[in-house]
This record gives sequence, C-alpha cells and structure tokens, in this order.
Amino acid sequence: MAGRKKVSIPAYLWEALQFLKPPERMTVSEWAEKYRVLDPKSSAMPGPWNNSVTPYLVGVMDEFNNYETWKIVFVKSTQIGGTEALQNAVGYAVSQDPAPAMIVYPTETLAKSVSENRLQPMLHTSDILAKKFDENNSSLLELQFDGMYLTLAGSNSPSGLASKPIRYLFLDEVDKYPGASGKEADPVKLAIERTKTFHNKKIYITSTPTLKTGHIWKEKEEADIEKHYFVPCPHCGEYIEFRFKNIRFPDDESMGYADRAEFAVYVCQECGCIITDNAKHGMLKRGEWRVVRRNTKYARNVAFWINTLYSPFVRWADIIKEFLLTKDDPDSFQNFVNSWLAEPWEDTKLKTSAELVMDRQTEVPQFVVPSWAKMLTAGVDVQENSLYWTIRAWGDYLTSQNIAHGQALSFAEIDVVMNTEYKTEKKEPIIVNLCLIDSGDQTDTVYDFCAMHTDYALPAKGSSHAQLSHYKLSKINKADSRAYGMTLVLVDGGKYKDMIAGRMRRENGRGSWMVYSGCDMEYAEQVTSEHKVNVKGSGGTKQVWQPKHSHADNHYLDAEVYATAAADILGVRTLHLSGQEVPNRVAEPEDNSQPEEQWIKTHEKWI
Repeated sequence: MAGRKKVSIPAYLWEALQFLKPPERMTVSEWAEKYRVLDPKSSAMPGPWNNSVTPYLVGVMDEFNNYETWKIVFVKSTQIGGTEALQNAVGYAVSQDPAPAMIVYPTETLAKSVSENRLQPMLHTSDILAKKFDENNSSLLELQFDGMYLTLAGSNSPSGLASKPIRYLFLDEVDKYPGASGKEADPVKLAIERTKTFHNKKIYITSTPTLKTGHIWKEKEEADIEKHYFVPCPHCGEYIEFRFKNIRFPDDESMGYADRAEFAVYVCQECGCIITDNAKHGMLKRGEWRVVRRNTKYARNVAFWINTLYSPFVRWADIIKEFLLTKDDPDSFQNFVNSWLAEPWEDTKLKTSAELVMDRQTEVPQFVVPSWAKMLTAGVDVQENSLYWTIRAWGDYLTSQNIAHGQALSFAEIDVVMNTEYKTEKKEPIIVNLCLIDSGDQTDTVYDFCAMHTDYALPAKGSSHAQLSHYKLSKINKADSRAYGMTLVLVDGGKYKDMIAGRMRRENGRGSWMVYSGCDMEYAEQVTSEHKVNVKGSGGTKQVWQPKHSHADNHYLDAEVYATAAADILGVRTLHLSGQEVPNRVAEPEDNSQPEEQWIKTHEKWI
C-alpha cells in the first residue's frame, strides 16, 4: 500500500477554511468544562471550570441546548452560581453560535463594573474567546466579536434597552430592577421586546427573590414547568429535596448561637438518618433536576429553583448561625429568607388557607340559616361570562356564616337567587336583606338591574381612598342611566379583606367567620386566593392584598367583601343591642344638589 502524501496548505488558505469548519457538537456545560477558565480577580477557585464543583448548574446551563425552550428562569439564593452560569452561556454563544446578545443589570454603573471586572477578564483567560474578541473596537457597554456583538445595559436606562434586535437576552438580578411607571414600560418586558424577530431566541432570567410580587417569583409562577434539584440520601437512597426545616440543632438557649449552630445536622425526611456536611458533595454529584409542577405538555418556559442548602461552600452550621442571628430582626430575617432560603418575604399575620376555611364548617347544611342569624346579605362579583354570588347570614357581634354560593350565567338567575325564601333551623322564612353588585364590569347592565330591583340591590365599586372608613355612600351621576341619582356604594376591599381574614382565624362560635357543612374546595381556595404582603413604592413600604400566585381566581373573595360591606351598611356592628331591627334596605344618601338641580330631577319632562 502506497504511503499517503502530505500536502502543505498555505496559511492564508488554512485561515479561510477555518471559517467553513462547523462548530463542535457540545452542550453549554461541556463547553464550559473544556474552554472556561476562572480568573483569580473574580473567583475564589481560579483555574479551569469544573462541573463537578457545582453539578446542579449543569441542568440549568444545558437547557440552552434544548431547542424547544426559549425562556429559562433561575430562582436562586446568593452565591449559588447563577451569574457564572450566565457567563458560561455567553461564552458558548460567542464560541459556538454567534448572534446579537444583551445582558441587562440593575443599573448601568453595575453593567460597566461587571464588564471591566468579570466579563472581559473571562474573555482574556479563555483562548477560544480571546481569538474572537475584538477589543480594539469594543467599549465597556458594547463588546464586539467575530459575527456578533454583546450589549450591556442597565435596567434604569430605558434607552439602552431599545432599538436593537437581540437573539440572546440575559437578565441578571431582575428583582433589583425598577418597576413599571407611568412614564416608562416595565424594563423586563421592554428588553424581551427586542427578541421578537428571532424564532430561535433564548432568554435567561435569574435573581434572588424578594417579594411574591417581584419579577423573578412572577416569572417562576408563570413558567410552563418548574424544576427542583433532588439528591439521593446516602443512607436510604431515596431522592430528596434539601429543606431548611429538616436541619436540626440544639434548642438549649443557654448555649451561644455559634455553639448551637456547630451541632447542626440534616435529617433525611424519608428515613430519619443524619446527613453530615461531608456527605453533601457526593449527593450533589448524583443529583438531578425533577419537574415538580407542569402547566402544559409542551414547555417553552422552564423555571429552576434552588436554595443555599445545596451550596458546596456553605455548611449546615453556617445556615443555622445566620438564622439564629437574624430571626428576631425583621429586616435582617428578610435577607435570610430571600438570600439563603430563596423564598419571597411575607411579613403578615393575615395569612389564610383553603384548609382554614374547611375548618370553619359548622353542622348547619347548605341553604339553611343558623338559628342565631338576624339577617342575610349577599355579594355578586361580575365577570365577563358569569356572575359569582354568595349569601352570608349575620348575627350578634359580627358572627357570620356562608349559607350558599354559586356561579350564575345571567342577572335573571341572580334575581331568582336573591328572592328565594330561605329557611332557618326552626323552619322560619327569611330572605336577603341587601345585595351589593360589583359595577366595575358591565357597568350599564349592573346599573339597570339595580334600578329595577331597588328593594334589595345596590351597585358597588371598589375604592381605596384613605378617607373611607370601610365604605362610603355616593350617587350615580350618569345622566343617561336609568339608575341616575341612585345610591352607589364605594367599598374599601382591603379593609374588608383584613376583617374577613381576622375573623376566619377565630374558632367557630361568637364573632367567627364560618361556612356551611359540606363547603366545596373551589370556594375555599378562591376566598383565600390572596394574602397581604409588603410592597415597596415611592412612599415607602406598605402592606397590600395580592394574589398568592398568577392567574389565581378570587371571585368568591370579592363577593364576600361585598356581602360584608352590605352587612355593615345595615348596621351589623350594633345588632347585639336590644331592640335592634334590621332595615330592609339602605337609606338614600343625603342630597346636596342645588335647588335648580332638584327641580330638574323631579320634572323630567320639563323640556
């Protein structure tokens, strides 16, 4: 067999052929392990990237290679590696599949700092990236490469988020971004708009959570699937999640915090065996991401969640020591909940749950009015395609019980429900005294209905004006409405939700908020679908009622708010006074119009 003849290729031709060479077939994590080098300026462990140090990042990084996924959400504690995963994805894009890219940081100042101290050092320490980096034509906020550019922007600079088509979008620490305002759009949505023209776009969003209303937690809740990292117990082999409540430590308060923390161990929730810090690394290497929630069969939006317990750099003792040092200081403890447990902060005593509602069941069945009741009120929440209604019985000292609720398809059905003669436990007849109907949707229809049924119905509207005690009686001033001049009830929903939540937590009996025997779970979930959380605004931090998760139905809760406001209007707070009679309807508000206006109202055909 004749020997092969070697042919030398000119350098200019060899360089040209390199552009025709296809990229290597590898994942982001494989690329990082082969080409990424951590520099001593920004890393405590300088040298070649090693996936075995933080194995949980492999699944997050390799989601970039899933062609079906276009958005990756990473909810994490601090110092878990989220930013490093971001930089590995950037390096992979530059090296393997170049296209326009953008990284958005909370501020433009931070963007410049990261460019100078983290991104550019990464480009210089990796040979393959250094060859593609055009440093001479780059600036701090725009890095140029062969076949692509990388823009760095601050979320506080809307102009930096606009006008550029982007295929790769990276949003770092989004919970530190400003919210939408009247003048500027939400920076997250504004940035995502830049990816519209790319069918193969990739969006990576990462942050430590702050509140449930923050960017990252909303993204997690809206994701198609949610994944958590499961690791095998070294004793029983069962795959478990690391949870803070399973860390055990001495409760001897005579010991110092540091001493108590040093005895901390993790107890497996499956077998009860003790897991020490030494076993953690081996567990992490054999761990895997598992789906814990799925909203759709075809996932385009994937969320990952992980806390500090998984960090190979943090001991059980470190976690417990931080917990003990911060648990008595709300501000410090919020940082522990956010930055260590990767959970949103809730600072409220007004927490409710569907299980709590089910515990409020009495022995009185549906449609039967308890013997202690003195009046019935109702509330209706108006939706586009249906009407949610509820009827509540009231007695002395704000004692109440839901006797019925449901969903109607028309106002004609509402009329039947409200005029039905209900029976007490002693078989005595009783009807609804007053019903408040939400007029925020289908306003004209609601006004017309209430005008035709003034014996029991009044239109209502949500309001949060500071001057309102709980409700205020106003008037409908829509001249062309049949309900012109009729009473309109302005209701402060937040105050009534406080009242409902507080009464719900009482044991059944006097002053409690109760439900009938056999109450359904859908009602229980809707009436507890909101919770009160801290929201930071320009005027400081305040507590407001917010849905517990995205798209939560709260129709029965709104209906109960109106039923409670109706009871307030009828004087429910003074029912316990002897001789108190329940009025059939509310009195008209005081007419403060001028004499000529009053004459016009009473002489409609004067023209």
